[in-house]
Amino acid sequence: MKSSEFQNLISIDYQSATPKYRQLANSIMGAIRAGRLQKEDTLPSINELSFQFEISRDTAEKGYKYLKEIGMLGSVPGKGYYIANTNFDQGLKIFLLFNKLSAHKKIIYDSLIDALPDTASVDFYIYNNDFSFFKKLIQNNKGDYSHYVIIPHFVEGGENAAEIINTLDPAKLILLDKLVAGVEGNFASVYENFEQDIYQALLQAKTLLTKYHTLSLIFPQHSYFPVEIVKGFERFCREQNFEHQLIHDITDATLSRGEVYINLMENDLVVLIEKIISKKFVIGKDIGVISYNETALKKIILNGITTISTDFQWMGRKTAEVIVKNTSEHVAIPFYLTLRNSL
Repeated sequence: MKSSEFQNLISIDYQSATPKYRQLANSIMGAIRAGRLQKEDTLPSINELSFQFEISRDTAEKGYKYLKEIGMLGSVPGKGYYIANTNFDQGLKIFLLFNKLSAHKKIIYDSLIDALPDTASVDFYIYNNDFSFFKKLIQNNKGDYSHYVIIPHFVEGGENAAEIINTLDPAKLILLDKLVAGVEGNFASVYENFEQDIYQALLQAKTLLTKYHTLSLIFPQHSYFPVEIVKGFERFCREQNFEHQLIHDITDATLSRGEVYINLMENDLVVLIEKIISKKFVIGKDIGVISYNETALKKIILNGITTISTDFQWMGRKTAEVIVKNTSEHVAIPFYLTLRNSL
């Protein structure tokens, strides 16, 4: 095949979070699906790919290597690469949309990709909690995919999210991490029950919490975190007769003995720990700390930080299972309290 003809088959989106080598591989698989590439067709060399699409040789080579590993490409020394097989599972082409990329989102992504068939095609986008960008990405990609996997978290503008999501075929939709009121049809979801999760976690910790007189939730004012977290926190405090407060900015807060602080954001945890150390408070005695989202470091910091966390690996694996089985089930993700010395 001439390089000019091949160039029309390949699409590299430099704004996409999907690695360029996977975009290259996905484009070639898409051309096979469309019948535009046939068995035994020759492909451009690594150097030609690198020049035509302004990608590194390593990226081009990695894309071809991936297709060779799944049996789609062959190569002959001195002659180059060719289409070796056109018979593969062509059904899974996934639009994956995350609100941001964090350590926990990476766990979801990695476990999802690992659990999908090697022949699944995944285009990965991040909208940085920006509703207008979220809207644009969905509008520009309607109808091209077998599945749309979407994490819907916004700093502002999210009240119109259901309207945009409803433009998608519900049979292809999987809402991930959060349910959105107003989304219609028989869609799938793998989600956190934010209100009930924090309520149950605090209930499990009640005996240790009774050492303290006040529970404080650090909840940034302009945040993508669901308000259901606040509702679950306040419900627990009312029902169990705990004094409580919301803190929007921990940098301005004055810490007092006998308080438990619950943080959502990693940056707030750093500020909180700095304040505890500067006050020479004894964590787990003078001050209690509960942190959202389990990480390896929280097992070590200040002899162990108590966490409340969903199972991010399970979330990714379960989402892959829903995709492969093509079900429309709604699955609540397990949520855990891990008690350590900070309480």
